[in-house]
This record gives sequence, C-alpha cells and structure tokens, in this order.
Amino acid sequence: MNLDDFLAQEANKRADTSERYRSGFVALVGRPNVGKSTLLNALLGQKISITSPKPQTTRHRIHGVKSENEYQMVLVDTPGMHMGESKALNRYMNRAADSALLDVDVVVFIVDSMKWTKEDANVARKLEKIDIPVILVVNKIDTIKRREDMLPHLAMLSEKVKFDALVPLSAKSRNGMDRLEEEVLKHFENTTPIFPEDYVTDKSERFVAAEFIREKLMRQLDQELPYGLTVEIEQFEQDPTDEEKLLIGGVILVERAGQKNIVIGKQGRVLKEVGTQARKDMERMFQQRVFLRLWVKVKDNWSDDDRALASLGYTD
Repeated sequence: MNLDDFLAQEANKRADTSERYRSGFVALVGRPNVGKSTLLNALLGQKISITSPKPQTTRHRIHGVKSENEYQMVLVDTPGMHMGESKALNRYMNRAADSALLDVDVVVFIVDSMKWTKEDANVARKLEKIDIPVILVVNKIDTIKRREDMLPHLAMLSEKVKFDALVPLSAKSRNGMDRLEEEVLKHFENTTPIFPEDYVTDKSERFVAAEFIREKLMRQLDQELPYGLTVEIEQFEQDPTDEEKLLIGGVILVERAGQKNIVIGKQGRVLKEVGTQARKDMERMFQQRVFLRLWVKVKDNWSDDDRALASLGYTD
C-alpha cells in the first residue's frame, strides 16, 4: 500500500466514524430539589455535582461530559428554577438556569414523582417559549408504593407539559436510565465529539473542592444557615515534599458573626466532621491524598451584593 492509499483509507475511517457518531448538549432543568444533580451524577457514573436534601444546593451551571464509543453527551446541570428573587444570589441562580436553555439540543425537564407545584408550572411556561425537544422525566419513582397510582398523575402531566417523550425513572437507583439515554440520543446529530474523550467537566479542581466542602455543610447544618454561606479555595497545590499529596485550604464565608460559631460547632466538631467528609470525596475525585485545612470568616451580606458575588465566582 502506498502513502496515498493509506491516507485515503484513514480518511474513510474517520468519515465512517463521524457518520455513526452522535453528540449534543442536554439541559437538565426543573424546580429546586427534584434530583437534577443526582441524575447528572448517575448518567456520568461519577460524582461531579453536589447533592443534599435541601433545595437550591446547586448554585452554578455545571457541564458534565459522558463519552462512549458511539456518542458524547454533554449534560448541563442547572440551579433549580424558582420564583423568589429576593436576593442577588437568587437572581443569579435563575439567570444561570435560564441561560442553559440556549444552544442545547434537548431539554430534560425533571419533576418529583407525584408532585406538581407552582414552580413546576413556572418551568413548564418557560419551556413553551422555546423550540427545543423536551423530555419529561418523572423522578423518584422508587418512592411510589403502587405503580398504578402513577397513571392519573401522568395523565395530568400530559395536559400540563408539552413534551416529546415521557420517562419515569429513579436517578437514585438508576432504574429507567437506559430509556432516558435512548430518548436523548434521538435528538443528537451525527457529528464528531464536542470535547476530548477524557474530558469530564468544565469546572476546575478548585471549584470541585469548594463544592465538596459546601455539600458537607449543607448536610451538617440546620435548615436556614446553609443558604448564608459559601466556600472559597485559597490554596490548591502539590505538597512540595510529597508528589502524591495535595494541599488544599478552604475559607467558609458566613454573613453574620453569630453564624461562625454554629459552623465551627462545639469544640470544633462540626468543622472537623465537614473537613473529614470533604477530604474523602476529594481523594476519590483527585486520586491523591489530600491535606485539607478549613477556616471560617464573616463577609457581611455577601449573598445580596452583586460585587461580592462576582468576586466569589458567581458570574454569568
């Protein structure tokens, strides 16, 4: 075989691959606490987006990339679309969620099992204004005792939401995930991968580290306090004496002096537990040992200050 024949053969291989290969962007949207981040992690097969039982855990738009032999799925996790915009942080989260509807190939609208709220209806109204295929996902079906009870609810949803496909599933148990992927891929075009196959997320390691800390705080603290705190990574570097260890320093910012003692806890117990759990997640994610140090500082009214939000990475 001469050089021209070889080059022609390789070109044909790539052409054949591009004809079979599919890729596209998928926006995961819904009101707060319906399981968008859990679904993202389940589709990726690894933890990228943090989760907790509390609403509005996700504050940023996060891309997760799933690459397989025949397709690449770019999943866009979003903050919950909510109706209250009393603070600058809430307005930022709604803008981040709304912007995810731009330039995607398909929207996955997630609702919570047998529930339908005003905020669900608000999301549905937004989706009526876009010309993008919508897959309605009824999540958390593992919490429904009798499957036949779903039928009247699904019939109601079909009147409330304009969708191209309906997929009941459980992101927690992964039941129904294959069906969702099949429906998503129907809306992808034959094209080359969007990102390199080893690409997992658009967020930096610093961002991921900060989110792991914030997740543990969301899970440890009482209902209201988590919404008044954020995390900033001030140190992220290789240990100069140990190439297999990362040195990470995180600052937990609260809005009032009284919140500082709550985050630290009696004899530092809360902060110690948060650090231990976050460190374990970081070691799994970064595949290295981690030495994690945490501090707590007061930054007055940061969540309602646009300039403070921008300095902390809350930018459109």
